[in-house]
Formats: sequence, structure tokens, C-alpha cells
Amino acid sequence: MKLTIIFLFILVSLSAQEYQVDKAKENLVKFISDAPIESFEGTTNNIDGYLYLTSFDDLTKNQLYFEVDLNTLDTGIGLRNRHMRENYLETEKYRYAFFDGKIIEIKQEKDNEYSVLVEGDMNIHGKTKKLSISGKIINEKDLLRVKTNFDVSLSDYEVEIPKLMFMKINEVIKLELNFYLKRFESN
Repeated sequence: MKLTIIFLFILVSLSAQEYQVDKAKENLVKFISDAPIESFEGTTNNIDGYLYLTSFDDLTKNQLYFEVDLNTLDTGIGLRNRHMRENYLETEKYRYAFFDGKIIEIKQEKDNEYSVLVEGDMNIHGKTKKLSISGKIINEKDLLRVKTNFDVSLSDYEVEIPKLMFMKINEVIKLELNFYLKRFESN
């Protein structure tokens, strides 16, 4: 009986694969505020996370997790960065935004491209909200590329909306993510 359990554990371990964000690649996280008076965006390449993948034939038993270091967001204007981090995102207290979800739908679009729907919890500013996010997973030889874009409402996460003349942002922020994952190799 013990031998059978050990064999099943080894078989499951061999069939499931973990992919981690490849920090050597050109990863991109972008937020876009499209307010009537002023539109601007912030970017960072500081994303970390993983995809736990059992099979491209059945992604429903998999998990996707990513986190972004909000201290690294850059809007192109130093003063705006500082105000955004200190007064609104409060990055000393809430440094990371993260998403933890399960892939619930999969549709193969091309030989190496899959449309997916992920449901999970998005955490920003210490507040968590359930989200459904659609995106693509593209198999690029030894790498997987994840592409998605979705909206978040700042009030859902209790982020104060600046109303000062020098900093106007939209209540709904568009997020775009484009990042690479490589197969995790344990030593």
C-alpha cells in the first residue's frame, strides 16, 4: 500500500510542472489612467510569480500567481511617482499588489496559443476582491508568455482618488501585463 502511494505521488509530481517568472526577459506591467484632464501611465518590469501547469490539454487544475512591487512603478515624473506611492498607494504599508487564481477555462487558438479565463483574488492596498481575468498563454519553445489586460476600480481597494490639480487620475485603471515564465528546475 505504501509503495502504491509513493508511486502515485512520484507520477503526479512528474506530470505537473511549475513555471516561474523569468526576470531576465522583458516583462512589462503597465497601468493606464485615462482621465479627462490628464492621461498618463506607469510601468515596471518588477513582476514575480508562477504558473503551476499539469497539461495544456486540461488547464482547469492549474494555478496562476503574480505580484508586482508597487515601489517600482514609474510614471515618468518623479514628483508624481512620490505622491502616488506615499499618499495614495501607501507603498510603505502595502508594497505589493498580487493576484492568486485558478485557470477555469481554456481554448486553443493556434498550435502554441491558448485563451484562458482565470478566477481568483486580486489584492491591492491591503484589500482583496474576486476577479475574473481573461488572457493568453503562448508557448514559445522553452518559455510561456502570459498576456492580459483588465480594469480595476480604485474604490474597490479603498485607494483614495487624487483630486488635486497637479494629479488627476481615473477611478478605473487599466492594467496590462505581458510577462514570461520559464520552467522551474529544482536543484
